[in-house]
Amino acid sequence: MKLEVPVIGILRGVEAAYFQNIMDTSFASGLQAIEITMNTDRAVEIVSSNRASVPSGKLLGMGTICNLAEAEMAIDAGAMFLVTPNTDTAVIDYAVSKSVPVISGALTPTEVYTAWSAGADMVKVFPCRPFGPEYIRELRGPFDHIPMVAVGGVDPGNIIEYFAAGAKAVGASASLFGRKALMEHDLDEIARNVKKFIALCPDQKK
Repeated sequence: MKLEVPVIGILRGVEAAYFQNIMDTSFASGLQAIEITMNTDRAVEIVSSNRASVPSGKLLGMGTICNLAEAEMAIDAGAMFLVTPNTDTAVIDYAVSKSVPVISGALTPTEVYTAWSAGADMVKVFPCRPFGPEYIRELRGPFDHIPMVAVGGVDPGNIIEYFAAGAKAVGASASLFGRKALMEHDLDEIARNVKKFIALCPDQKK
C-alpha cells in the first residue's frame, strides 16, 4: 500500500448523513486515505454507500478492525484497506487472501515483527502518545525495513518529528480535521485544517 500523501484521516463517531460531505471535502483538500472506524454507528453502511463515490487514486478504508468477523464485514462492504489496533494474524491472513491492504496495529518489537511477517502492508505503531517520536526511532533500529505508521497523539506540533524519526505515514483524527470543525460541520474549516496538516508532511510543502 503506497501512500503518496502519508496521512490517514481517521473518522470515528461521525454521523452517517454527514460522512460524504467530510469525505468529499477532505479528498478535494489533498487527503488520499480516510478510514471510518468499525465502532462508528452504521460504519459498514457508510462504507458500502460511499464506496462508489471515492475518486480515482483515493482510498476509503475501515479501522478498529479487531477480529476476523469485523474484517469480513469490512471487506464485504467494499473497504479498500483495513486498519487494526491490535496484532491479529487471522485478520492479516484474510486481508491478504482478498488482496486488500492491511495496516496492522502493534506496539512491542515482537508485535511489530509478527505483524510484518504475517503479511501486513504497513505496521501501525499504536498508541504513540505515551512514547513519542523517539519510540519510532528506536523501533526503526532493528526494523528499518518495516514501514511504520505513527498513530495516537500525532498533531501539527510533532508531526515533523515523527517523520524525522522514520515514520512512513501518520494517522490522525481531531488534530487533522479539527474537533470543533467536525462538531459544527464546518466544511470550510475542515478543508483549511486538512491542507495545513498535509503541508507539514515530507514533499508536501508548497
